[in-house]
Amino acid sequence: MLYQIKLEMARTPDHPIGDSGHGYDFIAPLDGQGMLDSEAWRDVRNKCTVRRHAPGEPAEIGHLVHTQGRQWAFHYDLDKTEPDDESGFKFSSHAFSQGEYVSITEHDGETRPFRVTSCRPAKI
Repeated sequence: MLYQIKLEMARTPDHPIGDSGHGYDFIAPLDGQGMLDSEAWRDVRNKCTVRRHAPGEPAEIGHLVHTQGRQWAFHYDLDKTEPDDESGFKFSSHAFSQGEYVSITEHDGETRPFRVTSCRPAKI
């Protein structure tokens, strides 16, 4: 089943209360434990979209990808030869349920924590 997952930047030294304006909304298949399902992803990858938003930056639209190295990442420009992926840190071993935390290495090379603020069945 596909889920709509919303992530917001968690507390960091630069953002002591987090930042709800900096985050990701994405669609992904989850298994019974709330983990990303790579087998199901193969069949629905074109539906696994992501929208990245951050203050002062234009929103970016892309896809959730599962790389050859078995890593999960957000890829924004499928026509570019240069990758602009943002990789999820150990996304394969995290449950995506409300209140959980995950980390993403963003475009600038910094790894930041994000909190799952919602996870519900996607309406596709």
